[in-house]
Amino acid sequence: MTQKKFARLLKLIAVGLGIIGAVVYFFVLPSIGRDWASEEGFGGFFWPWLLFLWGTGIPCFAALFEFWGICTQINADNSFCEENAIKLKTISLLILGDVAYFFAGNVIFMTLSMNHPGIFLASLAIDVIGAAIGIAAAALSHLVYKAAALKSENDLTI
Repeated sequence: MTQKKFARLLKLIAVGLGIIGAVVYFFVLPSIGRDWASEEGFGGFFWPWLLFLWGTGIPCFAALFEFWGICTQINADNSFCEENAIKLKTISLLILGDVAYFFAGNVIFMTLSMNHPGIFLASLAIDVIGAAIGIAAAALSHLVYKAAALKSENDLTI
């Protein structure tokens, strides 16, 4: 697979993830929320939860934007550059910030009796997966930075 085909495939994946994310955040979550809100005792929780969940989408879409920039660098045959390392670090920080926000929100909703213990436990699993992805992005950022430094050093030699 050529560099340009690979970059196009990655951009296609980014667009697909963006579309799936938009469908989940703006159609699936409100639909599920309305179903749960119709059950007795959960009616007043719809908007706080929906606004909270929409807030989790902001870092996700920002990370996709950063990923698009990485794809652009890959397309330009500049995979191992300091800019990509910085973008991966930004993605890592966005993911870890989103995990912290999601965890804190679930704890707050739990203390306000606006959360079910089963939902809280499931959210902990999501937090662990998100933290693992954030740490992997940070490690990848470090490796890309090291590769960029080696590439720069190698480009200086005759």
